[in-house]
Amino acid sequence: MHAIAAVALAVFLIVTGVMHFLAPGYFRMLVPAWLRRERLLVAVTGAAEVVVGTLVLVPGTRSAGGWAAAVLIVCYLVSHVDALRRARPDRPRLLERPVGAVARLVVNVLYVAWAVAVARSGA
Repeated sequence: MHAIAAVALAVFLIVTGVMHFLAPGYFRMLVPAWLRRERLLVAVTGAAEVVVGTLVLVPGTRSAGGWAAAVLIVCYLVSHVDALRRARPDRPRLLERPVGAVARLVVNVLYVAWAVAVARSGA
């Protein structure tokens, strides 16, 4: 089971990383305005996700990759906390409303837990 969770995390990270390049507009929208350089941040984080996902995929680097994934995903919490701060109930998009912003935050905390579990198992 641990190997399945690790491979699933690796595929998730690699696919999400590639999507940063195929649909960059969506990911730029998630970058808080005060961070600026949305294009650069999306490209760097997309590349980082592909690299980290590859580390998780390879059994010999799986534990290190899991820890790297946890750190990377924790960095994304800045975006989700910012979205929660800016959320308003009258926004047209669900992710821009308080319930959507909270859901984003909770899901990302679960991603961190998933990455930590993979790192600890080393499977």
